Amino acid sequence: MNEPIVGSKSFAAVAINCASKAGEWIQSKLGAYQMLKEKQSPHDLVTEVDKGAEKLIRSLVMMNFPEHSFLGEEGVEPGPAASARALEDVQEAEYLWIVDPVDGTTNFVHGFPFFTVSIALARRGEVILGVVYDPSADELFIAEKGKGAYVHGKRMSVSGEETLRTSLLATGFPAEHRQALPRNLAQLQRIAPQVRNIRSGGSAALHLAYVAAGRLSGFWEVGLSSWDIAAGALLVQEAGGRIGDQDGTPYHLGVRDVLATNGRIHEELQAELALLASE
Repeated sequence: MNEPIVGSKSFAAVAINCASKAGEWIQSKLGAYQMLKEKQSPHDLVTEVDKGAEKLIRSLVMMNFPEHSFLGEEGVEPGPAASARALEDVQEAEYLWIVDPVDGTTNFVHGFPFFTVSIALARRGEVILGVVYDPSADELFIAEKGKGAYVHGKRMSVSGEETLRTSLLATGFPAEHRQALPRNLAQLQRIAPQVRNIRSGGSAALHLAYVAAGRLSGFWEVGLSSWDIAAGALLVQEAGGRIGDQDGTPYHLGVRDVLATNGRIHEELQAELALLASE
């Protein structure tokens, strides 16, 4: 879709403002949250900071674009079925903001500085704007459809590794323990001996930003939701990388089992995951 994006400058300005204001507030609450609850597992946490940050972002978005739709993690019941239903209800909206107010809540709770604010804007199901803000490092990653991806105002490009053997990858440990976590652990066991090393920082959005910035060669995880991936997906695409479902389907808002790479190692990594899935 090459038609011009009406008001794209104001979209980006609002997203940056939302991310920076929410990130500043989240950072001020580090070590000072009042309420901590488990959602679907001990890996899946929520605090009043998550809810407050989402409320802040939603109010700023709606103040500027009252006719737009909004999908935020904290407004959806836990679990994959609820996530899928929530997305299905709004994914064809003219404009849809997709927000994870604190991607990496467990890290935030423990004071581990690897969590982000993730904000995407989709137009009729296609992501046209993505912002990932890391308040701990004060790094803002941004991409607009067709305009490239940037951090610190400098254009990003994916890394140059050509093989798994020379690659640094990242993965995560899914909160859903019955199916997603065992699958991801089996993948980790298969892939780890074949690569330079693997990291697991605990924020899918930030891992995707790192793929876009060339700091990681690739990232995969099972059982994510649209708000984990949408902003980072555009960062990867606009930085020259590839992202989609692990089964080879190109990226769309409903992808849950994500694979993102610099493009050069994509087919090799996808083949390894496919072999495991067929066993």
